[in-house]
Amino acid sequence: MVTHLSWWIWFHVFVFSMLALDLGILHRKDKEIGVAESLVWTFIWIGLAMAFNYGVYTNIGHNEAYEFLTCYVLEKSLSVDNIFVMAIIFGHFKVKPSYQHRVLFWGILGALVMRILFIVGGVGLIEHFHFILYIFGAFLVYTGFKMFFSGEQEMDPEKDWIFKFSKKYFKMTSDFHGNHFFVKINSIRHMTPLFLVLLIIESTDLVFALDSIPATLSVTKNAFIAYTANIFAILGLRSLYFAFAGVMDYFRFLSYALSFVLIFIGTKMLISHYYEISTGYSLLVVLGSIFISIIASVVIPEKKKH
Repeated sequence: MVTHLSWWIWFHVFVFSMLALDLGILHRKDKEIGVAESLVWTFIWIGLAMAFNYGVYTNIGHNEAYEFLTCYVLEKSLSVDNIFVMAIIFGHFKVKPSYQHRVLFWGILGALVMRILFIVGGVGLIEHFHFILYIFGAFLVYTGFKMFFSGEQEMDPEKDWIFKFSKKYFKMTSDFHGNHFFVKINSIRHMTPLFLVLLIIESTDLVFALDSIPATLSVTKNAFIAYTANIFAILGLRSLYFAFAGVMDYFRFLSYALSFVLIFIGTKMLISHYYEISTGYSLLVVLGSIFISIIASVVIPEKKKH
């Protein structure tokens, strides 16, 4: 179904209003975000997503509301893995906690553009070339198995192609200059390491989008539902990152849960012509996998590193 244009307009008015409130008023000055504040904003974003879901239920339809909820939970779960990568990047480049919020804020704006292009393009491809659905499914199964067998592999940000490209073709300062992305030295504009961090985070989001967008499209072919669920998950990602800073040990087995979810979603897409797995069952699988991984992280003691 085609969602009315007014829904798209009002949704973006809401999103940009919240972003303006966030950076322009609430976080105009750089400061370290505490766990308590992060948890408050995490619940606020979840509450806003559920309120929006109710609006979808009453104005668009019951099935679309179910699809939004499933897509939102799926994207929220996959985004947790993104948090670990961001923590590695910030730690590697020694970005001060007071500057991390600014990087994540501008990273979201880039993610908004990428997600709408990927989703609208993906929906269009599936509508005109149905076999693309099976390619997406096979890719998710491959990614899931790759994630499972790679385990907790360390990431080196300096091996990222963005890092190598920037170092080779752009003038860059060796030190941070406050929260500035660019500075002028001898009338020549230089990139700061903070902007390099932003570029690397954007590139990692692009990689995550290659997994999450096909997974979303396995649940719904409605571009508006897929897009809004993605954006709500991304908007709450910053507060979720700061909230998870001290409890990451409880998600040691998350990568295995996410690999299982990707394999399940990919298989669902591959067999969709022969057997349709309901949205409700998909939601239970996603929630159950995450819940089991958290319980396992708590119950099974972590091996001590020598």
